[in-house]
Amino acid sequence: MNNNQLPKIFVALDFGDEDTTKTFIKKLSPDLCGLKVGKELFTSSGPRLIKWIHEKGFSTFLDLKFHDIPTTVKKACHVAANLGISILNVHALGGSKMMDAAREGVNESDNNPFLVAVTILTSHDEDSLKEIGIQGNLQQTINKLAIDAARAKLDGIVCSAQDIPLVKDTLPDNFIFITPGIRLNDEKDDQKRIMTPKDAIKNGASFLVIGRPVTLSDDPVKTLIKINDEINL
Repeated sequence: MNNNQLPKIFVALDFGDEDTTKTFIKKLSPDLCGLKVGKELFTSSGPRLIKWIHEKGFSTFLDLKFHDIPTTVKKACHVAANLGISILNVHALGGSKMMDAAREGVNESDNNPFLVAVTILTSHDEDSLKEIGIQGNLQQTINKLAIDAARAKLDGIVCSAQDIPLVKDTLPDNFIFITPGIRLNDEKDDQKRIMTPKDAIKNGASFLVIGRPVTLSDDPVKTLIKINDEINL
């Protein structure tokens, strides 16, 4: 898949039920964004909703962060890829063998989505990493996990836009960077490592995941047009 075939923005559908999600999606246009389906919504509505989204013309990022034994992840990635999604992710903390298995599962599917690895969640900082027993600082950990993902022949990583300049030089030229933690102002809520859309693109982001700034907007389409105009300058 080519980066240019996909929109730069994926709106995070942080809803818990199908009806609310569909009502929101009907306000949007696939010319402005793709859609990210995460754990809550997929648990609620599953493949049926993915099919409906595709019928509306939207590209999808299935954000389930698979993290399990290699055989289980391989099978899960194979099934997920066959849903026709555009981006799929696993968690790099699952290790190299698990990521190798994920790559095999996608390669054996009838679809060719980008397969990317989550490094460290943008809700984490140095203190929270120490709390869960990860040795080394935040940046060292992100660098190691990103290199592990590249060695497993994954297509890219999910990381904070702040991290991209610090890892990019050690990774393949065609590696993609998907950045959550995008905010239109300085409000951080539960995200600790955030950045504006324009600054994220300048830092090297390939795709932006944007949730509440769009889903809670009084006019989501107007907000998306504004962001697209800003990042395409």
